[in-house]
Amino acid sequence: MILRGNSVAPLHPRARRRISILCVARRVRRSWLCGFDEYLEKSFEHRKPWVEQRILQLGEIFACGIYAYAVMSNHYHLVVHMSPSAANDWSAYEVARRWVKLYPTGKSDTDQLKVEAIAANETMIKTYRQRLTDLSWLMKSISEPIARRANAEDKVNGRFWQG
Repeated sequence: MILRGNSVAPLHPRARRRISILCVARRVRRSWLCGFDEYLEKSFEHRKPWVEQRILQLGEIFACGIYAYAVMSNHYHLVVHMSPSAANDWSAYEVARRWVKLYPTGKSDTDQLKVEAIAANETMIKTYRQRLTDLSWLMKSISEPIARRANAEDKVNGRFWQG
């Protein structure tokens, strides 16, 4: 909402698209995402680059601008702007390439076949183009691999992040 004179008017729909969003993801267990846990007398500082690298990697895959981030002991903050109009300019091949970069098979020849198969499927392209502009998919794509890796390291199962 913006103030015009003495009245309040809603923002123009296009103006809302320019707003950047602060996202926060918090851990659920008492142990730390990174830093030194005095109770366990163990450092988790090696996890901070996991989060930083994932954020930077996904900034190159998703249709978004990552303006700032901070990785704390038990959560991270992310200031991001999602840009659906940028994704609309991508070719079907570019959408498929980005999707396979997000979910690679681990074999370059198989990945290339997967890109070509996706690029030829209009329904998949429409779905993946939308997902690559979706804030929820971005946050999931940051958090899930970190959770899997930390849970394996901690030798535990279950939720890693709140929400």
